[in-house]
Amino acid sequence: MKADIHPKEYRFVVFKDFSCDHMFLGKSCANTKDTIKWEDGNEYPLVKLEVSNVSHPYYTGKQKLLDTAGRIDKFNKKYGKK
Repeated sequence: MKADIHPKEYRFVVFKDFSCDHMFLGKSCANTKDTIKWEDGNEYPLVKLEVSNVSHPYYTGKQKLLDTAGRIDKFNKKYGKK
């Protein structure tokens, strides 16, 4: 393995998916101000995620429906034919 290819800030961090409260420990150099206590008793930096493999529709097979009707009505109201 080549020496000195990773950034100096490369460290263990906890990634937390807030849509389903799933957490996992990995390595990253992402900047973060938050910390969290992990299962091993150590405190690690926390990286907040909106989606992960546990909540992503591709992996779960479940489609999340968006309120497209409300968006369309809002668009037509704002930019509709005059």
